[in-house]
Amino acid sequence: MTTRAGSTAVVTGIGVVSSLGRDLTETFEALCAGKSGLTRPTPELAEATNIEVVSQAPDINPTEVLKPPIDPGVDRYLVLAMAAAEQAVRDAGLTVGENSEPERTAVVASTAGGALRTYEEHAAARRERGRQAVSPYLCPGMIPNMSAARIAIKYGIRGYSLLLSTACAGGGQALAEALRLIRAGDADVVVCGGSDAPLHPTVAAAFVNANSLAHGYEDPARASRPFDRDRNGYVLGEGAAFFVVERAEHADARKAAGYADLIGWGATTDAYHVTKPRPDGSGAAECMRRAIASAGLGPRDIGYINAHATSTGIGDVAEARAIRSLFGEETPPVSSTKSITGHLMGASGSFEAAATVLAVAHGTLPPTHNLDTVAPHCELNHVCGKPLQTEVRAALSNSFGFGGHNISLAFGAPSTRGRRVQGAGADD
Repeated sequence: MTTRAGSTAVVTGIGVVSSLGRDLTETFEALCAGKSGLTRPTPELAEATNIEVVSQAPDINPTEVLKPPIDPGVDRYLVLAMAAAEQAVRDAGLTVGENSEPERTAVVASTAGGALRTYEEHAAARRERGRQAVSPYLCPGMIPNMSAARIAIKYGIRGYSLLLSTACAGGGQALAEALRLIRAGDADVVVCGGSDAPLHPTVAAAFVNANSLAHGYEDPARASRPFDRDRNGYVLGEGAAFFVVERAEHADARKAAGYADLIGWGATTDAYHVTKPRPDGSGAAECMRRAIASAGLGPRDIGYINAHATSTGIGDVAEARAIRSLFGEETPPVSSTKSITGHLMGASGSFEAAATVLAVAHGTLPPTHNLDTVAPHCELNHVCGKPLQTEVRAALSNSFGFGGHNISLAFGAPSTRGRRVQGAGADD
C-alpha cells in the first residue's frame, strides 16, 4: 500500500436530517433565516414525560434507505443515520468500487444513545409475554456499531470502520477520526457522522426529571436561547448528519468538488464531573487551542466559531469563558445553531460541523436566534438576529459531551480544483 501521510482532507459530500428537513439547501437557509424546527411534542410523549418542546426529524420509511431484507423493528437512530449517509454519498458523487477503492474507503459513525427504543420495547415485551416475545434480531438491532456496519454493507466499504460513543461530542469526533485516517495515509475516503433518536418516554423523562430541558415558553420556537439571559435549558432533539471526507488529490482525480477542507482537530477531557463542564472552561479552551495548532494556524486566523452552547446556565458560561481565555475580549464572530434545532445529542457535533462547513463555503455566518439579552459572563462577538456576510479563512466547530469529552474541528477553504456551493456542484 502506498502511504499518503500528511494529505489534505476535503469535504465533498454532506447529508443532514433534522427538524429542519432533509434538504441541505433548505436547512442552511433555515439556519440563517431563523425558521425554527422546534415544536410541541406528540400528546403521548407529553403525557408520559411532561416534556414541553422537542426537535423532531421527519419520519423516514426504512425501505427508503436500507437494503432488503429489512429486519423487523429497525431502530430510528439507524434509519436517520442511513438517510443522512445516503444523502452525503450521493452529494459527493461517490461510488465505492468505481471511483473509490473499497479497501481504501472507511466509515466512522457515532451515537450517544443508539437503539434505546428498540431495547426498551423488547424488555417490556419479555416482561409481559416471556422469552418468546424477544426478537432474534434484537442483538444486531440493538448494538450501536450497526450504523457503521450497515453503511459499510450498503456501499461495499471494506476499509477501516469504527463506532464512537463520546456522548454529544461523538459526531464531531467522527470527523476528527476521518482526518486522522487521511493524514496517516490509512484511507482515501471516509464516510463519517453521527445520529441519535432520544425522543421516547424513558430518555425524555430522565431529562425532564433532571430539570435540564427548556420549559415555560408559550411559543416553542423561542425555547432554545443559547447565551441569552432568559434561557432555562435545552430542547431535546433527534437527527443525523454525515459527510464524505477524502484526500484532496483523490477528489481532484475523480473531479469531485469540495465544500471546505477539514484542516485541524483538538480533543481534551475535563476529568471533572459526569455532566457539568469545568466552570472556567479550561478544557474547552485547550481543545480549541489544539484544533488551531493542528491546522497550522493561530487564534487570529479564526473567523467564526459555531459554539456548542446548548442554552444551559453552566455550559454556556463555561464555553464563553473558554473562548475569551483563548481569543481575548475581541473574539471571532460566534453563534449557536442550536437556537433553532435544539440539541441533537450524538448528532449535534456532526450537524453543527455541517453548518460550519456551509458557512465557510458561502461566506455566510448563521446567527444565534432568540438572543435578546446576552447573559452575564456570556459576552462574546455574537452573530445574532441576521446572518453575517464575510469571507472566512478558518472556522471552528465545538462539541462537548457528558463525561467531559471535548472536541473542536477546524475548517478552511477547499483545496480542490472544483468548489462547491451548497448542493450546486462545481464552481469553476
